[in-house]
Amino acid sequence: MIWSMAARSLTRHRARTMLALAGIAISSAMLLDMVMMSSGMRESFRELLESRGFALRLSPRGTLPFDGEATLGGAAALIAALERDTDLTSVAPVLGGSVHAPKGEGAVTAFGIGLSPEAQGDYVLVRGRNASAPDEVVMNRAYLTASGRRVGDTLTLAAAYDPQLRTFAGVQRVTIVGEARFTYLASDQSAVALPLATLQAMRGSDGRDRLSLVMLKIRPGLDPDSVGARIAREQPRVSALSTRSAVKQAEERLGYFRQLALVLGSISLVVGFLLVSTIVTVSVNERLGEIAVLRAIGVGAPRIAAQVMVEGLALALSGATLGLGLGLVTARWLNSILTGFPSLPDHISFFVFEPGDALSALGLLVITGFVAGALPAWRAARLPIARTLRTEAIA
Repeated sequence: MIWSMAARSLTRHRARTMLALAGIAISSAMLLDMVMMSSGMRESFRELLESRGFALRLSPRGTLPFDGEATLGGAAALIAALERDTDLTSVAPVLGGSVHAPKGEGAVTAFGIGLSPEAQGDYVLVRGRNASAPDEVVMNRAYLTASGRRVGDTLTLAAAYDPQLRTFAGVQRVTIVGEARFTYLASDQSAVALPLATLQAMRGSDGRDRLSLVMLKIRPGLDPDSVGARIAREQPRVSALSTRSAVKQAEERLGYFRQLALVLGSISLVVGFLLVSTIVTVSVNERLGEIAVLRAIGVGAPRIAAQVMVEGLALALSGATLGLGLGLVTARWLNSILTGFPSLPDHISFFVFEPGDALSALGLLVITGFVAGALPAWRAARLPIARTLRTEAIA
């Protein structure tokens, strides 16, 4: 009965109610998008780091992975010690650096990754096979396009290039045996992968027995932070970074986005509250005589208050439902714009839909709408019957 009376009250002025629902839906969509953005990059970054199963990353002491050009010396001894560690199930050494391929009177530059093909976690093959021989290489689509090559071609790669003298150093003749998609690099960033020993030899003294990074998989059930702390004590030259710590550091650097999401989300809640409160108040003001008559024939104040609050709840619930769909559409559109920025990995997203967080946010908006009807409901319940009827009769 109360719901049907609330529905009749809201449908008396359909245009006004529809405009109010549109405003509440936009507020709901903004709130949902802000919730998705506040957790989106964190969860997206976590999924990116966990996608290949490596829970720990070792880098030169005091640096982050590929933070500058710092490298680890004594790579062979370090890898041997790690492979003897019973807490580890896989050891993936990585050396990074620029490589250059001659093209015309210049060179095409790419980010080169030296690794062990059997334990690598940096790329996923699209076609072809891994580069296992010293003179084999895997490239991504961006570098194949830039260099004008294709799988099966042979070309010359160099570890250094002097554009003024147009000379190359650390030259290696290689065959392209596969095309890959590099997990941690942007899709438009040119990249190649070749055996670790090959890149070390090409870099000469700068690469001899050196590494940029070591990625580690640990036995199930072990705490990555504890294992990393132990390794750092045993190997004083390295810093150990777990996925959990990396996500925490990323959250600190992305604090601006979370603050922005909090501010805009709070604004959307306030706007939703004001819209519901305004529409319900106007509706009550238009029905003062009707409410007074109902009170005069014996309808209790709690029932009148409940009907008015149900109107606010119905507005908020309907607006939140519409806002859910609108928010998902706008989030997808905004995400396509933001992820189009250069130098972002393919798998990074700014908006990630988490059902629990989304329902909590929209539920908060519904509760806000219900509360927004409290003031007009209190006014309707305390309406002076005789004076209101006299005023309405004179009017």
